Amino acid sequence: YWRVLGCSLVLAVQGFYSASDDVVELNPSNFNREVIQSDSLWLIEFYAPWCGHCQNLTPDWKKAATALKGIVKVGAIDADQHKSLGGQYGVRGFPTIKIFGANKNKPEDYQGGRSSQAIVEGAMNALRSLVKERLSGKSGGSDYSRQQSGGGSKKDVVELTDDNFDKMVLDSGDVWLVEFFAPWCGHCKNLEPEWAAAASAVKEQTKGKVHLGAVDATVHQGLASRYGIRGFPTIKIFRKGEEPEDYQGGRSRSDIIARAMDLFSDNAPPPELLEILSEDILKKTCEDYQLCVIAVLPHILDTGAAGRNGYLEVMMKMAEKYKKKMWGWLWTEAGAQMDLEASLGIGGFGYPAMAAINARKMKFALLRGSFSETGIHEFLRDLSVGRGSTATVGGGALPKINTVEPWDGKDGELPVEDEYDLSDVDLDDDFERDEL
Repeated sequence: YWRVLGCSLVLAVQGFYSASDDVVELNPSNFNREVIQSDSLWLIEFYAPWCGHCQNLTPDWKKAATALKGIVKVGAIDADQHKSLGGQYGVRGFPTIKIFGANKNKPEDYQGGRSSQAIVEGAMNALRSLVKERLSGKSGGSDYSRQQSGGGSKKDVVELTDDNFDKMVLDSGDVWLVEFFAPWCGHCKNLEPEWAAAASAVKEQTKGKVHLGAVDATVHQGLASRYGIRGFPTIKIFRKGEEPEDYQGGRSRSDIIARAMDLFSDNAPPPELLEILSEDILKKTCEDYQLCVIAVLPHILDTGAAGRNGYLEVMMKMAEKYKKKMWGWLWTEAGAQMDLEASLGIGGFGYPAMAAINARKMKFALLRGSFSETGIHEFLRDLSVGRGSTATVGGGALPKINTVEPWDGKDGELPVEDEYDLSDVDLDDDFERDEL
């Protein structure tokens, strides 16, 4: 029943497309050059290797790419591996298809069908619109070339000075990327449109939680000296409660945005920990995420509110620790979802228990160690690298889920039993009959 699989619940990352396909494999290092700086119309699929719908789309995507060759560019990004690129464009599920037209910083969502025919029609409609815009003079060439010549709008780059730096940067709880520049520096001038475009994209994608600022170090020498600025441009990262660190990435807007999105996800809240109250909650969580981690906690009468909250706190710490993974987090009370317990081989004893389910493969693994931060961390770490025993979910499908009321956060109460009046029952007669 139990067996070790080399790559148990988490699939090894491997792309769906190869050099022989007409689909261009994109990543953070070639995205700016291939897409942003291009005058071509692009259709780009953001996918994850573990996603079943993405696998189903692959043959149609290849077929569409071949049909559109030389007319419209068709690309694909493994957004599970390159999370920052997916995050930059607000990708929340897979597959997501976006159309990069005249304004490459604001792609449109593709809403059409998933057949090669529908994809080609969608591309041709987008192409027609783009050509009409150019004909009417609304849009000439790529957004990138216009920004290069005119210098991007600097409205979202915050001008920082000796006077406002501490209040705006150090006293805020947000993340800041700050460029120290000199007006005479050629490299700074080259960086300026990239920094401006990145500032706007990052502001939009992080809802204002990550900021890009700029300091004229020739004017605000106090700041330049405080942070030991020796050359230009120098970019530093400021995070609450941490020493500033040097930015080591590339200087294109996509490099800057990718780093900003990484910093944002480091500071993002952990995924929600949900109680399994209905079939919808289990289905949505397990089908939308690569893994769903499920805890079955002891009955409230066995632990009280304090004991249960202790277990939930451990889970929330783990959700925080693994928040960059695309995992869902669920819990239920022992006995509330008996079909679920049976399908995972948990039932009846040994609470708290934990299982991790891959709903696409209908495989699961059970926590064998302690229900503690250390025990769960070891369990999840092994799953992350493809180690650990897995089994098939009982029945080969997600089990039936009862609709239950949410826990009210209080200690449990014993049920009040009905009292029976035994005054009219003649017990002696019954006992006498049974005597030998």
